[in-house]
Amino acid sequence: MPLTAEIIAAAAGSRRVVVGFTGPPGAGKTTIARRVVTEIATTLGDDAVGYLPMDGFHLATPVLSALGRAGRRGAPDTFDVDGFLSILDRIRHAEHDVYAPDFDHTTAEPIAASLIIDAAARIVVVEGNYLALDGEWASVRTHFDRLWFVDAPDDVRHERLLRRHLAAGKTDAEARAWIGSVDDPNATLIRATRARCDDELGGN
Repeated sequence: MPLTAEIIAAAAGSRRVVVGFTGPPGAGKTTIARRVVTEIATTLGDDAVGYLPMDGFHLATPVLSALGRAGRRGAPDTFDVDGFLSILDRIRHAEHDVYAPDFDHTTAEPIAASLIIDAAARIVVVEGNYLALDGEWASVRTHFDRLWFVDAPDDVRHERLLRRHLAAGKTDAEARAWIGSVDDPNATLIRATRARCDDELGGN
């Protein structure tokens, strides 16, 4: 059964279904998640599906600077984990619209309350690097009815990440250094969470 059809079938019951896509930076999880959201909206209507990117819970640059973590944005301790968990809990239980943050990759900053997850949404699609991580992130995994691990070859990931960092204003040298010192160590950490996911997909 195609991925989107499988998710829609799982939402045939009386409760909201929350699905997730996780994987290393540049693997293609955002592309897959957004495609699924579009396909569900086309089939069931815009109000039937919500979208929640984990990137919206990045700590803002002034906070990262104050904490001494600005040089490794994207590591597990550069996110508001408690805020993410709070929104996931509200998504599961709230009977009203839920407002959630998004992330602007051009400015590299989170944008508060810029997404609406409609009270009528039968399906909520979540994507992010650390959905299956343990430690202080461990409770995140419990919020998903199904979680897919998305991966891609490193050369493909690196090319995507290079384009992303250049678009955000880094020089070529800065972008390549960031990939090697931040993105790839994060990828190693994230790939160790593969076994906590329900299934795997190749990145698009």
